[in-house]
Amino acid sequence: MEIEHRPWGKYEVLVDTDDVKVKRITVEPQQRLSYQYHYKRQEQWTVVSGILTIVLEGEEITKGPGESIHIPLGAKHRACNKGDGIPSVFIEVQTGTYFGEDDIVRLEDDYDRV
Repeated sequence: MEIEHRPWGKYEVLVDTDDVKVKRITVEPQQRLSYQYHYKRQEQWTVVSGILTIVLEGEEITKGPGESIHIPLGAKHRACNKGDGIPSVFIEVQTGTYFGEDDIVRLEDDYDRV
């Protein structure tokens, strides 16, 4: 299993095929991913543990364990853990035509990766 560490936490690739990519993403407390969008994939996120705050097209949405959200193709989005205690963990299912990390268009980033 491939594990990639990032400034905000980590992700593990669970499935990687021609038609789907599945990741288990862990966001550490008080951290967030970049505000971004994709040209070639949509995503479905399901929270496993903790509380996840999602910014989707400028609207803030909160989800807890067992709750899901759809991120449409081209939609601006970000995942945040606003809590102080435990990591937020979610499963991301990507569908589309391409799943490479170079299909991330960053609009804002706390770690200067824009």
